[in-house]
Amino acid sequence: MSTLPPLSPAALSDKEREILRLLAGGHTVKSIAAQLGRSEASINERLREARRKTGVGSSRELARQLAAQKIWDDEIDLSPLASSAEDSSVPRKSGFVWTKGRIAMAFLLPAAALGLALAAGTATLPEAAQTAQTAQTAQATSPLAGRWSLDVARLPEDERPAAVTITFTPQADGRMHTLVWIENRDGGMIKAESTAAPDGVAVPVGGNFAEIDSVALRQPAPDTLVMTLAKGGERVSTRVYTVAKNGQSMTETIIWANGEMPEPKALVFNRIG
Repeated sequence: MSTLPPLSPAALSDKEREILRLLAGGHTVKSIAAQLGRSEASINERLREARRKTGVGSSRELARQLAAQKIWDDEIDLSPLASSAEDSSVPRKSGFVWTKGRIAMAFLLPAAALGLALAAGTATLPEAAQTAQTAQTAQATSPLAGRWSLDVARLPEDERPAAVTITFTPQADGRMHTLVWIENRDGGMIKAESTAAPDGVAVPVGGNFAEIDSVALRQPAPDTLVMTLAKGGERVSTRVYTVAKNGQSMTETIIWANGEMPEPKALVFNRIG
């Protein structure tokens, strides 16, 4: 695998960087051409020129290395992110389409069923009781803990799912258990479940959604949870969940790997349990 040397600002043109950013986000040459209103031949020519300038033999490898240099997930500035979610003057990027897959991706959270029951089953009765009490204390003190329902009325009528619920359950060991149910309008159900520590370390994803296979969590504040979803080691999206001061509503702000943000820019969940 080739190693990309540090690039000067003039090494790649803005258009070349834009195309490579879209490629890193999972787009194909065909979808990039459609989004930018150019021919596939033109996109391929830009990619060839970018490879020539950098000496990297693969366009996808070049895109991957550029994305790595940007360090997508090492730091997330929550203040600018929150501001952009509420700023209606920021134009929506062209080419974003709410397909069923993207609607599901907008709400799917990490998944890897690592239950507390396994540890409790091998513990002595006093240890199990103490663990359960610690877990109950964690749940009682976390603003995120509980069951949340998406306000689907805020999504376009012909593209919204029938229902989306998220349940956060803090564990005694500091990990967060997450259970998501998505009910599509055709009656199909998607379930995602996980238990992960807020240390930025990715865990495998289980469930019946094939477009992601790992997730990493960070919790910069008690009322805020940052999730990074990935597929094959490549980031798919980062989303920030923030609980309101009254504890009865929660917003989800999403940034896709290519920098796009869907409309509405902040989804709203209401507490139902």
